[in-house]
Amino acid sequence: MPVPPFITELRSHVGHHLLWLPGVTGAVFDDEDRLLLARRADNGRWAMVSGILEPGEQPAVGIAREITEETGVHAEVLALTSVRAGQPISYPNGDVAQYLDLTFWCRHVDGEARVTDDESTDVGWFSPDALPDDVTPSTRQRLRDTLAFRRDPGAGPAFAR
Repeated sequence: MPVPPFITELRSHVGHHLLWLPGVTGAVFDDEDRLLLARRADNGRWAMVSGILEPGEQPAVGIAREITEETGVHAEVLALTSVRAGQPISYPNGDVAQYLDLTFWCRHVDGEARVTDDESTDVGWFSPDALPDDVTPSTRQRLRDTLAFRRDPGAGPAFAR
């Protein structure tokens, strides 16, 4: 998976030390209320589309970009459904990162779901009640948060306590 140039520049200064990065995730639903998932190339597990924001990029713009880049789907961002800090991740090259994830509820507007880059090996639409067994735990949590928000938007986004 390509490393954004700004992260390569940061790594030239901090080496493999922990980087705290802004991440975005899209809970994209189609007209049949199916969830868009991508099978990640790095670990082979199904997950919602996610990515790292570019410096200065607005979060809703960033997740819409990531969804299109990774799946060919154009989505409308409807609402922020959760804000959570993930656990530190150690990558095979020794880099360590931790993400503040902003999850957004999104609606499919157009485009056929397909693999469009090297970050995924497959993409597809799944009923939230019939997800693949190998879905990442973070996707399950983000889906729970989004479904809870959809049931009661007045409660606001989910926050870990």
